[in-house]
This record gives sequence, C-alpha cells and structure tokens, in this order.
Amino acid sequence: MLPLIRDHLPLLPKDVLASLGLLTRLPVPFTASRPAGAWAWPLVGLLVSGLALGAGALALSAGVSVGVVAALVLAVQATSTGALHEDGLADCADGFFGGHDKARRLEIMKDSQIGSFGALALMLAVLARWAAMASLISAGAWGLALVAGVLGRAPMAVIMALLPNARGSGLSAMVGAPPLAAAGVGAGLGLLLAVALGGVTGIAMALAAGLAGTAVALIARSKIGGQTGDVCGAAMVLAEIAALSVATAGIK
Repeated sequence: MLPLIRDHLPLLPKDVLASLGLLTRLPVPFTASRPAGAWAWPLVGLLVSGLALGAGALALSAGVSVGVVAALVLAVQATSTGALHEDGLADCADGFFGGHDKARRLEIMKDSQIGSFGALALMLAVLARWAAMASLISAGAWGLALVAGVLGRAPMAVIMALLPNARGSGLSAMVGAPPLAAAGVGAGLGLLLAVALGGVTGIAMALAAGLAGTAVALIARSKIGGQTGDVCGAAMVLAEIAALSVATAGIK
C-alpha cells in the first residue's frame, strides 16, 4: 500500500524542470515529463510571469510609459511560452463556434490557419490582459499581476484529470491525464501562492480563475466531449484574464 501511495505522490523536484520544458520555450535541459508532474504547472506561471514582470519593472524604471510596459510584459510572456496558450484559445474559438459537430470542430481546431472567431478571441484576450496589466502596474500592484500568472496554470491539470481526451492524439494525449491528486496539489499550490502574494484579493482571484476554468471545461465537454491541449490553453488564458479582472477591482 505504501509504495502505491508513494508512486502517486506528485512531489518530485524534477517535475518543475520537466514542466518548464513542456510549457515554455525557455532553454532548460530536457527532462521527460510525467502526468503526475502537473502539480508543478503553477510554478511555471510563477517563473514566466516573474521574468515578464521583471522586464517590465526595468523598463518602467527607465521611464517607459505604463502602456508600453504592459505590452512588454505580455510580449515576454508570449515569447517565453511560444504563445502556446494563445494558440489554444484561437483554435478553440474557431472550432467550438465554427463547426457543426464534434468531428468538424476537432478538424477545425487541428487546422493551423486562424479564422474569424479565433482572431477575434485573440484580439479581445490581448486587449483585456493589456488593460488589466497596465492598471495593476500603474497602481504598483506587481504581486497581484504575478498571482494571475500562477492561477492561470492551475485549471489546466484539473481539466485534464477530470475530462477524457477528446482526440486521442496531440499534446494533451502525449502528456497523459494527471492523477487527480496531482491536479489537487497544483490547485492548492496556486491558492497558497495567491494568498501569500495577494492576501484576500488573491483568494478572490483564485475563485475567479477557478470559475473561468470550469466554464471552459463545461463548454469543451458540450462541444467536443472532453479536453485537448487547445482546451487547456484556452482555460489558461481565460483563467488569467478572470484573475486579472478581479485584481483590478481589488486595487480600487
């Protein structure tokens, strides 16, 4: 019994490095990821957002305007991840609302070309994130901006643990469904960091991110019967936007 429990405990240090290799373009040594390593995904958000906000802080100290600094933060984030999550959002928007059945929706999502729904979703997502980021930077609320990056990664593992893979191939299928325990540890870690960095506002941000992730999961189950890597990417972006939106309300 004890070996079985130990095998399922998602707390190996190498999972952090493997998660960085999976979810970012950062130059880290290759380490094969395991499904249980999904507990570390919020830490990826912490690092990616930390790097982006660090670059933003340097630019702001050099006299760059808040609006440009916010754009720089988003650019560093996207560059660090290869726009992996944004691509998922665009694919889901095109597939979910451009196809008439599951097969057609999955076919559209696999297509590398972007359609009207995808383009609109990307524009609105970038606009929302930029406006919120500029507001937080202007208020000096760097910690809340960091929390949003952490919370955006937490719903992905939960969605993969609870919903079946809808395609049977792709990044999500390759990674494999994480144990629910791993997803729970990741969600708990995200909440812990949110409280440590954002206090009461961090708790509200976590709730908003969770609701956004739940909404994406329910829509995905309705449209394609499960999850894919694109669904997880869309959940990340929308959860981050939800958290950022609550953060802007918390600074007023």
